Amino acid sequence: MKAVTEPETLSELIADCAHIPRTLRADDVPLPRVQAPPWQVDEACHAQVAELDAYV
Repeated sequence: MKAVTEPETLSELIADCAHIPRTLRADDVPLPRVQAPPWQVDEACHAQVAELDAYV
């Protein structure tokens, strides 16, 4: 019995991915394109980082 281990390097991960059968890959399946709402900084978000320079 062969134990399955997590890849420890990027090279091992790439090698593992190369063994995925073509039928299981989503190369030909288009990704859904959803427009995210625009992001704006509100007062609460700004307050969280206002003193960051002094903290760091």
